[in-house]
Amino acid sequence: MAEKLIDNTGASVTVELDTADPISSYIVKLDAGSPAGRADFLDSAGADAERIFFHTEVDEEFGGRGLAGLLVRAALADSIRDNVTVVPVCPLFARHLRMHGDEFVAAGGVFRRPTPTDIALVTRATGNGA
Repeated sequence: MAEKLIDNTGASVTVELDTADPISSYIVKLDAGSPAGRADFLDSAGADAERIFFHTEVDEEFGGRGLAGLLVRAALADSIRDNVTVVPVCPLFARHLRMHGDEFVAAGGVFRRPTPTDIALVTRATGNGA
């Protein structure tokens, strides 16, 4: 997935998926190709696939351009396409789903609140709890 988007300044940016094991990320890149931010997640396998978003950041120098919002929306849209349940451990994802969860569900998305087991999984995977 490499989705072309426009930030608040009118500049073209892309959001790309960078898969790894166990931690994968959606990376927002400027038109020149340099990374400006990321949303890290863990995927579970199986019939009840889930995507636990646990950390999102955008470099301070790119603040105010709306990159975090573009990153979250692109990651959630991809989660719908991948038919995975979103688990928002990251405060940015949690806030977005509190405000726009009905729209996400209407578009075919599924999400649930994180549990202590989810937090423990993130802590084990990152070695520090994100």
